[in-house]
Order: sequence, then C-alpha cells, then structure tokens
Amino acid sequence: MLAIVIPYYKINFFEATLQSLANQTSKQFKVYIGDDASPNDPKKIIEKYKNEFDFIYQRFEQNLGGKSLVQQWNRCLNLCNEEEWVMILGDDDVLESNCVDSFYNNLSEIQYTDTSVVRFSTQVIDENGLPISKVHQHPKAEKAADFLIRKFKGGTRSSLSEYIFKKELVESIQFKDFPLAWHSDLLAVLEFSKWRQIFTINDALVYFRLSGLNITSKKDDDVIKNCATFQFYYYLLYNYSTQFSSSEINLLFDNIEKTLLNNKRNTKHWLQLFLLYFKFFRYKRFLVLSLKIKKSIV
Repeated sequence: MLAIVIPYYKINFFEATLQSLANQTSKQFKVYIGDDASPNDPKKIIEKYKNEFDFIYQRFEQNLGGKSLVQQWNRCLNLCNEEEWVMILGDDDVLESNCVDSFYNNLSEIQYTDTSVVRFSTQVIDENGLPISKVHQHPKAEKAADFLIRKFKGGTRSSLSEYIFKKELVESIQFKDFPLAWHSDLLAVLEFSKWRQIFTINDALVYFRLSGLNITSKKDDDVIKNCATFQFYYYLLYNYSTQFSSSEINLLFDNIEKTLLNNKRNTKHWLQLFLLYFKFFRYKRFLVLSLKIKKSIV
C-alpha cells in the first residue's frame, strides 16, 4: 500500500493537489495531511473529497515549518500506518491521473530489483498550471551517484514530490535537517536508495509548481540557502567520497568552493573546508582558493 503524505501550509493551490488525487485511476493509496498551524483552514476544501479517496487530516497547533521543514515532514510521516511505500507531495504540486496506477503496474519489477527509491518524470508548471519547462525523463534504472553528477552538470532537475520511497528506509535513515530543507530531499534520494539504483516511471508525470510562493521561487533567503548548500557538499565529501570517482570528487570540490566564495565571511565553513583539503590531500587547491580570495579583497 502507498501512503501519500501532504505537509500542508499554503492554501493557494491545495485544491488542485487534492483534485489530482481524486483523478487517480487507481485509489490504492491513503492520504495523510499534516496542517502546520496554517492561518488558512483547509477543512472545507478537504471535506469536498471525503468520498473520493481515503485520508486522515491532522492539524498541528505549533508551526514547525518556519523553524525546520524537515521536522514538519517527520511529524507528518508519523501519521502513517502500515504502508510500505510513501510519497511526500507538496501542497501545490499535481499528479498526472495515472501516477498511482503506473506505480503498481511496475511494482513487481521494483521489488524484484530490490529498489527502494522510485521516481516519475516531471514538468515544471506556473501559478496557472501552464508548463514552463520541458518534460524531464530519466533512465529506467540509474545509479544514484550517476544521477547526482548528471544533475550537477545541468542534465536534469529534482524535487521531493516526484519520488516514492520505501518507508522503512525513511524511518531508519531519516532526512538530514539542512536549513530550509534545501538539498535535504536530494540527499534523501541518495541515502534512501542506499546509493544503488533509482527506478524511473517515465509514462506518468508529476507537475512541480513554481509559483513564486514556494521556497524554490524565493530569492530573499539566498544566504540561508548558501549555508545549506555548503552543508550538503560537505556532508557528501566527508561521508560518501567512496561513491565518486576522482574527477567527480574534484567536481564536488569545485561546487563547495563556489559556495564558499559566495559567502566568504562564514568562518565555520572555512574551517570545515580546510579540514576537507587535508582529508583529501588537496593542499594545492587550498593555495589556489586563498589566492582567489586575496585578489577579490584587493
């Protein structure tokens, strides 16, 4: 059985999200809605769908998303029962009507290959539901590290709503709590897959909404996003360097250095990067970066 968890806060496009669930050609799922003390009461909208699919609605009186989006995800996940698989669906994203059906049609192969992360093809839509990107498809089976490098090189995109995870791995490994949950979802794909293959269903689409209201759209929190990005790269290099080739490690160092150059005053990040240089014997890189900083100051 599939659990579809919706961490709810924004009402603007919430009905479109619920309507996409009502439109599913297979109703083999249960929806869990965790209301993060939203000022916009969704109960009237939810009530419209009481005969369309099975759901549980829980309002939390304390807002967690403003402090830690990952903590809000976790308490919403705790609403689930005995489902084996779980999808965390954004409160403004939309599923094509065959998503659940396609998942079950592929489930035998997913289980046979011992896959724990499944994804759909995606398309970005705007506030009016109109497409603003191409359809992003993927290899049917792709190693997690290969997917990450392909994303770094601009070959694809990723967002939490398009994935289905094996729930026992979500519970045992858990999301890493980066600021704004920025890159927390991407790291989860790698860790929940156990760095093995990701199984893709390309004949069903998840629509990711870029509306100007979600975190991805906002531009006034760049410093926080920068800190989260640094933590993400540091975590990868410190914990998972064996998953990457030498050239890929150099790419990770390129990315973490660019992140640091965009926020030179963070002394903690300087110390962490200094430790990484010594861990990987990248003394020359340290000298080159120091010269770059010196020139930028002068």
